[in-house]
Amino acid sequence: MNPSKRLSARLVQLASIAAAAAMLTACAAPGTNPPPPQPAPVVTNPTTPTPPPVAATPAANAAQLLTQYTWAMVQVVGPDGQQLSNWLAADKGAPVLQFNKNQVNVQNLCNVINSTYATNLDKVDIKQPISTLRACVDEAKMMLERRVMLQLPLAQRYEVLNMTDGSPIRLKLYFSDGMRWEMMGSPTPETRFGSAGDRIFLEVWPEKVACNNPLMRNAKCLRVRELTYDNKGIKRTSGDWTVLQGNIEGYTFEPGIRNVLRLNRYSMAKNGVLPADAPPHAYVLDMIVESERVR
Repeated sequence: MNPSKRLSARLVQLASIAAAAAMLTACAAPGTNPPPPQPAPVVTNPTTPTPPPVAATPAANAAQLLTQYTWAMVQVVGPDGQQLSNWLAADKGAPVLQFNKNQVNVQNLCNVINSTYATNLDKVDIKQPISTLRACVDEAKMMLERRVMLQLPLAQRYEVLNMTDGSPIRLKLYFSDGMRWEMMGSPTPETRFGSAGDRIFLEVWPEKVACNNPLMRNAKCLRVRELTYDNKGIKRTSGDWTVLQGNIEGYTFEPGIRNVLRLNRYSMAKNGVLPADAPPHAYVLDMIVESERVR
């Protein structure tokens, strides 16, 4: 091939290379690249929706409900909104508040704490409390008792809440230092039985006796007699010994121990009619007046 033909072939080859390069450049121009792959969406199970939080409605008759329930502490929240763990212990009973006739007492501590209180709408005023002076070997419970004594006069506001999920009624007490007590309510005996009840004294024989119980063979019941006292606390009369049908709520019988109990007695009548197959009265322990071991 002569030199002129070789030169022409070389020029054609260079032109082809340049055209191919231009096409590659055009394909790589901005805005022409395909979009990057997107991650697959996370699909939630439609059959297990997140349950809504439990709602509560403030009670309009809060002052009345205060006296119809006893209130057990379930949670204490500090001023920073964090739960405080030094007010409750898993192996110890929670403090319990009871409001009655402008008196409030706290039980389940070393001593019983008592004070007076007044309410006005959602405001509450609790005066400086006093307590019994029984010594306590449980140092943690004694420390809790001191904290309760110091905290009660700081109460400013309260709220009684009816839970919409059917769980027990709640009480929230708000204090001037930002602390909050949350308590769960249990109906008082007066609320459960629908009456104020009668205050009586029963002496309990130190041994149980055989009694008739169609639901239990070889049943044994408490043997009791009613006592009366004058205004000075001196025993005046003693009734006849009888067999008590049913139990005494809050009382644990111990063989060999004679007790004198102060009780509240409630009629079990409904619409004036006593039950045909149940005891006519319910008995709830108020306090143990005397205890004696009988040999």
